[in-house]
Amino acid sequence: MPEQTKVSAAGAVVPAFNATKRILFEPFDFKKWLILGFCAFLSNLGQGGANGFNFHSPFGGGKSGPGPDKVLTWIQAHMALILVIAAGVLLLSIALGALLQWLASRGDFMFLDGVVKDRAEVVEPWKRFKDLGNNLFIFRFLLSLAGLAGLVLVGVLAWLMARNGIEARKFDGGVIAAIIVGGLLLLVLVVVLLVINLLLRDFVIPIMYKRGVYTLVAFRMLRTSLLENHVGAFIIFYLLKLALSILTGVVVTIVTCATCCIAALPYVSSVVFLPVFVFMRCYSLYFLEQFGDAWRVMPVPEVPPPLEPPPEEKGDEPEFGT
Repeated sequence: MPEQTKVSAAGAVVPAFNATKRILFEPFDFKKWLILGFCAFLSNLGQGGANGFNFHSPFGGGKSGPGPDKVLTWIQAHMALILVIAAGVLLLSIALGALLQWLASRGDFMFLDGVVKDRAEVVEPWKRFKDLGNNLFIFRFLLSLAGLAGLVLVGVLAWLMARNGIEARKFDGGVIAAIIVGGLLLLVLVVVLLVINLLLRDFVIPIMYKRGVYTLVAFRMLRTSLLENHVGAFIIFYLLKLALSILTGVVVTIVTCATCCIAALPYVSSVVFLPVFVFMRCYSLYFLEQFGDAWRVMPVPEVPPPLEPPPEEKGDEPEFGT
């Protein structure tokens, strides 16, 4: 197909930069930044670092902790309580994660719509993208459950392989095999989930937005129409995106330190670093449109009509034959 030679990851950088400048600075509108920043905040819920919980040890403080025998004895004596607490924490974590994913799924379309249409709206796109957002949420939630199930299976398999060595308190071949096999399986699981989430965020959501199709259909369209014949182009895209992310990460770190971490606060960071979010959103869109007009999401820039030459001033024409 003729578009193959036109696909360039680097070729999407300049259009994405120009679009970011046009959307956010031509002209600068602080209210627009606040609203688009809120949509970016919703879109990135649950995408950053995890929130940590600090628990006090039930075995007391001090520099020297309890020995392994005391820990094992305490666990065995309170196994029922531990299972109840673990189940409660797990259910609470799943519920909180589901809420964040639901908000983020709707926010993805709200932020994309604001970037594409160069406007700042919340209520109207929140309602309009209800069906697509809910479908995206269901896909993400099931994918998270699948990842959690895969993690449990890897852990169980590693435990079964290393059980004899652990009970005998020996670093034997079973423990070594558990570390190697469990590590490899965990690496494969993480890579698969990472690739799916990257493709989902960068390309599947824009295809859903453009075509009005659900998540699995958009994934199928991406795979059959683009990925199968352009794997190398997508690899280069993500390598370049990684480099750009490192570069913007340095800038974000400098600004965060210069503002005494105020710029890192929730929502505030989405407003302060809005150019980064808009640029990254535009970058994947301009890469996608290189595959043809059928994949174009950003509007075609209007070309101003050519200036007409000024009308020639007509002076008094000489009269002949008088």
